[in-house]
Amino acid sequence: MNAVLDLTTSLLATVSEQGRGVQSSAAGQQPAELLELYDMEGCPFCRVVREALTDLDLDAMIYPCPKGGVRFRPLVEKLGGTQQFPFLMDPNTDEALYESADIVEYLYATYGSKPAPARWLTRSARTLGSFGASTLRIGKGLRARDSLDIGEPLELYSFEASPFARPVRELLTELELPYILRQTGRTQGLDWVLPPIRERIAPDYIPTQRNRVALLERTGRVAVPYLIDPNQDVELYESRRIVSYLLDTYAV
Repeated sequence: MNAVLDLTTSLLATVSEQGRGVQSSAAGQQPAELLELYDMEGCPFCRVVREALTDLDLDAMIYPCPKGGVRFRPLVEKLGGTQQFPFLMDPNTDEALYESADIVEYLYATYGSKPAPARWLTRSARTLGSFGASTLRIGKGLRARDSLDIGEPLELYSFEASPFARPVRELLTELELPYILRQTGRTQGLDWVLPPIRERIAPDYIPTQRNRVALLERTGRVAVPYLIDPNQDVELYESRRIVSYLLDTYAV
């Protein structure tokens, strides 16, 4: 898939998500330990859970489980009894859940400062747009590719519906590279402006979302995606640069 087509289908996938996975509201309670999500980027049911994580502003440890994967799929079967995804483990409450609808309802009940949005309460409506996003991406983020193992997990600043972060998450899934997902959902008007334009029209921009604040303090700017690889002491903005780096460093 060439770069233009790749970005186009990613933008259309964002549209198909019907506005979910873009904005964040402060969680009623931030978990002390990271939630653990066993996930496939291209799976429509997993996407619904990631949309809820963005909406609730919850970070998570992501263990990619693509089809044919060998690193984390056997662990899910050992922990839960079957290789079914998504699979959420919450070390804060010792809860372990399959089924996207059950996970979403659990997340809002446990960490939400508000009930789940009404349109999310109908399971078919909640997954319809997610199926559309998966179809548009033509199988990306679903099947394992040979890769080198890593020591420490990577960190990715992202929000679910970002068309620029999506290709990075797809590749992380295919390479079975675990990563800490740092939510950077939008919380104010200027967050919607593309970074190069925002830097010109609002040089005094001050983010309010916690991980956007952290990015500004760390790098002097706010853009998504942003990758941190503690194994190679590398930090990168820009989707294409990150994808090229991951392929060069970890693909076999």
